[in-house]
Amino acid sequence: MASLEDQTLDPAVGGRPKNILLVDDDDGYRYAAQRALETAGFTVIAARGFNDALEALDSLEPIDLLVIDIVMQVNGFALARMARYRRPELKTLYITAFDVPADEAVGKLIRKPALMDELVEEVRAAIEN
Repeated sequence: MASLEDQTLDPAVGGRPKNILLVDDDDGYRYAAQRALETAGFTVIAARGFNDALEALDSLEPIDLLVIDIVMQVNGFALARMARYRRPELKTLYITAFDVPADEAVGKLIRKPALMDELVEEVRAAIEN
């Protein structure tokens, strides 16, 4: 597996970088994930929770992928459903440090603490599919 520094992949398609809405109430993990994704060439809209996420979703800013923690003050699955209601085409990548029922996830589930290289690879794969 190549490190972030070794990767020269350009996430831009059609002349614009891909926008990721990253929702996680863990400040440290959110910061590390944001830095890793930005280093890989993505544009990241970081949200600490419900209100920040809904504000981003209600904006006119294009969002190509929602990366969301499942266990926060608000249920991540519920917030993802609200996001898909607002943007039906939105792809979702779930992250969690907890055991959750697999049948509830509507997208790929990554276990925290995931290596940042792994997160970047999963984000790329989710956007390409």
